[in-house]
Amino acid sequence: MIIQDVINHLHNLAPLAYAEDFDNVGLLVGDKTEKVSGVLVTLDTLEAVVDEAIENKCNLIVSFHPIIFSGLKKLTGKTYVERVVIKAIQNNIAIFSIHTALDNAYNGVNSIICDQLELTNKKILIPQTKTIKKLQTYVPKANAEALRTALFKAGAGSLGNYESCSFNAEGKGTYLGNEESNPVIGEKGQLHTEAETAISVTFKKHLESKVLKALFDAHPYEEVAYEITTLENTNQQIGMGMIGELKNAMKTEDCLKYIKTKMQTDCIRHSKPLNKPIKRIAVLGGSGSFAISAAKASNADLLITADLKYHDFFSAENDIVLADIGHYESEQFTKSFLVDYLSKKITNFAIILSKTNTNPIKYL
Repeated sequence: MIIQDVINHLHNLAPLAYAEDFDNVGLLVGDKTEKVSGVLVTLDTLEAVVDEAIENKCNLIVSFHPIIFSGLKKLTGKTYVERVVIKAIQNNIAIFSIHTALDNAYNGVNSIICDQLELTNKKILIPQTKTIKKLQTYVPKANAEALRTALFKAGAGSLGNYESCSFNAEGKGTYLGNEESNPVIGEKGQLHTEAETAISVTFKKHLESKVLKALFDAHPYEEVAYEITTLENTNQQIGMGMIGELKNAMKTEDCLKYIKTKMQTDCIRHSKPLNKPIKRIAVLGGSGSFAISAAKASNADLLITADLKYHDFFSAENDIVLADIGHYESEQFTKSFLVDYLSKKITNFAIILSKTNTNPIKYL
């Protein structure tokens, strides 16, 4: 197994195409063609984590947060980032980061929080836009079924709980090939009319190259006529944050104690308690002040997130309880999730959970 094989499994879980534009995800250090000796999973890649990888003979670190976020102009070992990169390169250790790709995945960071809190009826809080595309193409009627099958096999035509979805319309296509053409049906230099089927299918944007390959491989024509458009439809399978419901409503104080226990945090900073039961809870792992308005619009009683500033708490305005449980604390279960996921996909060697606590914040 090579490093790219492990990356492919992670892509299937959380395609990098849905990571935020500001992020730096993917293979940050190393050669994707190297044979894998072992995989170490961590939340952050620090020097101690690289040492742990060396000790466990792991040449691939799968990290939630990217160690390289902005561009590196020097590698002198002056900063902790530079020291990590240098040590990884010296020991031929690759580093892969999944970060906001997993934040935006339906079964990612925020689903993990919901499951930890035993929330039901989970839905994406802020669906990502422009993630669905539509392909329309035209094919001889006799070849329509084979082409549809190829497109479905490539992942097109999947809508929520349904697969093999398409729209088909019968019509007549015309074309006239020049002297350089080599038409499969008809003769060059002669206008040809063919009974055709117009096929329309939607697909997730990260599948575009795969869908187009299937189209060109299965289509009989020398020149394939097709259109791809990006849709404005919201996608409830991809996006930031999640909202769910407690099995039983709780008073604010009881709910905060419940969250503190379930999320294993030493401190919760929160806004003024509400004089109503807490039932609907929105969650957003990591820095999530931008989700306050979305949580309110979704009628959430409480938002769990991290890195809220002083003035953010004013925006609660007695409509919602804002609970800052800490950045590390909100994402701490992610690495165990990744270990479990990869262990099910890769059975010929162990996927190791890092024992290093990388939380830079301490509480007195």
